[in-house]
Amino acid sequence: MDAFEDAKVVVTGAGGGIGAALARRFAAAGARVAVNDLDAERVAAVAREIGGLAVPGDASAVVPEAARALGGGIDVYCANAGLPSPGAEDAEEEIWAAAWDVNVMAHVRAARQLLPGWLARGGGRFVSTVSAAGLLTMIGAAPYSVSKHGAFAFAEWLSLTYRHRGVKVHAICPQGVRTDMLTAAGGAGELVLAPTAIEPEDVAEALFAGMAEERFLILPHPEVAEFYRARAAEPDRWLGGMNKLQRQWEAKR
Repeated sequence: MDAFEDAKVVVTGAGGGIGAALARRFAAAGARVAVNDLDAERVAAVAREIGGLAVPGDASAVVPEAARALGGGIDVYCANAGLPSPGAEDAEEEIWAAAWDVNVMAHVRAARQLLPGWLARGGGRFVSTVSAAGLLTMIGAAPYSVSKHGAFAFAEWLSLTYRHRGVKVHAICPQGVRTDMLTAAGGAGELVLAPTAIEPEDVAEALFAGMAEERFLILPHPEVAEFYRARAAEPDRWLGGMNKLQRQWEAKR
């Protein structure tokens, strides 16, 4: 029997891209999947395709309704909804606030609601779609980079705090993925992300491989591990390389 046969799974941001790919992969593994997105039509289409349940609306408030739709309880929660949020330090306050709300606080709010039940029964799985920007950074996107660092930090904190009580946490950190978010990244995305972009289905497969090995850090682009090591070991050299990319991007604008 598959490890996720009859598991109750929630995927936010599942109207397309990585979220839809995760929903399809869990459904293929035999899970009962509730899919969430602000776009009710798109999420309904995904739900019909996989035989799942559509729970449209704000990802920050989906847990109670999704649990009811699944018949009570959630085994796996995929905090996948996110905002690309380009801009520099002078981005509008509303852009910074929205990035923090969706990319970090939606995860926090979900955990608040999920953890009491998971800790009581001694099990649960929280999957955070972070981005390599949460380990490294992304040129031209300060609100996105900063909030994704926050998302990674929260996932890391959840894991170290509750792993001995049966809560399993996974942080997915891909670079470029061929989704609407890559398109929204504009010239910076074309320069940094597009050359090695992968398909959303590749991210889903990387997650399942990582879950089978109970790995916290999921790297659909294996080279990110080298970049992460270089950032930690030689930060000035790494920053110099990133600044070179910044200057290349500025020259093309």
